[in-house]
Amino acid sequence: MCGIVGYIGTQAATEILLSGLEKLEYRGYDSAGIATIWEEEIHCVRAKGKLHNLRSKLEHLQTPATIGIGHTRWATHGKPEEYNAHPHMDTAMRVAVVQNGIIENYRELREQLKASGHQFRSDTDTEVIPHLIAQLLKEEIAREPNNTDFHFLEAVRKAVNELQGAFAIAVICADYPDELIVVRQQAPLVVGFGQGEFFCASDTPAIISHTRAVLPLENSEMARLTPLGIEIYNFAGQRLKKHPRLLSLNPMMVEKQGFKHFMLKEIYEQPGVVRACLEAYFNTDWNAASANNNSPINLGLPAELYADLEQIQIVACGTSWHAALVGKYLLEQVAQIPTQVQYASEFRYAPSPLTPNTLTIGVTQSGETADTLAALAMEKERRQGKEPKYHARLLGITNRPESTLGHMVPHIINTLAGIEIGVAATKTFIAQLMSFYALALDLAYRRQTVSSDTLEDILKGLQHIPKEIEATLESQEHLTEQLAHDFAETTDFIFVGRGINFPIALEGALKLKEISYIHAEGYPAGEMKHGPIALLDAKVPVVAIAMPGSVYEKVISNAQEAKARDSRLIGVTPVKDGEAAEIFKDLIPVSAVDELLSPIVTVIPLQLLAYHIAARRGLDVDQPRNLAKSVTVE
Repeated sequence: MCGIVGYIGTQAATEILLSGLEKLEYRGYDSAGIATIWEEEIHCVRAKGKLHNLRSKLEHLQTPATIGIGHTRWATHGKPEEYNAHPHMDTAMRVAVVQNGIIENYRELREQLKASGHQFRSDTDTEVIPHLIAQLLKEEIAREPNNTDFHFLEAVRKAVNELQGAFAIAVICADYPDELIVVRQQAPLVVGFGQGEFFCASDTPAIISHTRAVLPLENSEMARLTPLGIEIYNFAGQRLKKHPRLLSLNPMMVEKQGFKHFMLKEIYEQPGVVRACLEAYFNTDWNAASANNNSPINLGLPAELYADLEQIQIVACGTSWHAALVGKYLLEQVAQIPTQVQYASEFRYAPSPLTPNTLTIGVTQSGETADTLAALAMEKERRQGKEPKYHARLLGITNRPESTLGHMVPHIINTLAGIEIGVAATKTFIAQLMSFYALALDLAYRRQTVSSDTLEDILKGLQHIPKEIEATLESQEHLTEQLAHDFAETTDFIFVGRGINFPIALEGALKLKEISYIHAEGYPAGEMKHGPIALLDAKVPVVAIAMPGSVYEKVISNAQEAKARDSRLIGVTPVKDGEAAEIFKDLIPVSAVDELLSPIVTVIPLQLLAYHIAARRGLDVDQPRNLAKSVTVE
């Protein structure tokens, strides 16, 4: 969740570190700091709050240092105060460390170090690391006084072997001004190769403007960055041979390109995301595919993954969990496979009983969500040694195939959304939905659970979806902005839907909560009268998703129940729906698409409504309080 940036080269490090941290603001943070080495001293500057506070403090303190580390902190241990901000240093102020993650045994280490004379200045778990490295460095020098080339590296290596937990760290030492050492253990970290300069970061947007040649570190690996290059080692001290790869990301992808916020830009990128998914995974020539007995879906998944499949279980968190609920509907109703959706954070401590021939899917936009990764790892472990029908079948759905998830599971569906900066997921949600449509239709074709005509109709409908999204964006941008004026002071919202659009009600409520800080709840429309209806009055608006199909009349009936309690009714419903126009006070019309495809369209106005309400309230849309883009801690 925290953001790490490191640099060693020939340029002034401070601005590179600051600009890198700005590219990582989407990860969420409450304080920031940098440390550089100049004239054999560490210069550490930290500030509470946003990066502009740190930049202001640095205006009078910048040095021409060419090595440094930077950090944005999302508080776990200790309040979000300056004294808890990173970097943290040892007692003698010679070692500086930044960390993403949690050190689980920090209390024991802290007491041991305090007993040895180390003085602590913060409440964080991170601070034990520089003190421990300093202690081990002193011992290493005493043990081998002549082996100066590897004292620092060896001290860091020994230190990380004493740490328990999930972490990524970057370390500098004033006595070794030409070395930057970085470590990964179950928290993302990538190193970058430039021309005579080298980088590290928690995520590639921080360094993409400087280099496209990167190497993601694996768990239990560490890298030594010097002016001569990068060396990779494992925690046992063995040198590893690894090769960088080239990123396909364009630096322009992390710019706003004229939009006021990244979130709005990413909402408008959704038609392009759907087109990318259609082009990559859906065969537009259905007749040719059918004639050759080929699936109309090109996911590249092996037949053995599907063989004798009896059940699917999905683990996910947050918005990805909502996408998984839509996926459950598709997998059960189209592919006819019983499907469970579990919160990853709950599944890892209370997993379902083992079932045979079960596909487990992990959904995480970043590929680094700690709970989802842990749930998948547990599922893999508990199925080892079982008879073949109980063997683990693992599939990942992610926007970052190069992530930890991509290395953990043998099969990945790349959602192809491109980098998403806004903390509140928009285009990555749409991309996850497209992945589930592809998976469900592929399974349906292979299992022959729908007719050829039905399958062809669904595929043709999907081809029209990008234009339908564009039409919604064109017609609803101004309407939702105007509607937002009426709700700037609202304190409670209810979202309702049924069937495949119930998860969209949940997602609409989550978006509003995330960025506007308005209490909002999503319910199946039919459940309102079983308790939640007691909440309704003239001060609680109700947003109802009412799309033509099997549950349309039921949603309209449920909406009328809310209207009878004086709630202001807002309808997300087709453009030419006369009945809806009589019932709803406010209409947010969308295109009349097939009910099965409607979630891809109905979520758009809910994203816009949440965005405009938050913007109207003057809130930080892209970096809402207390939230982070990649939740890499439990």
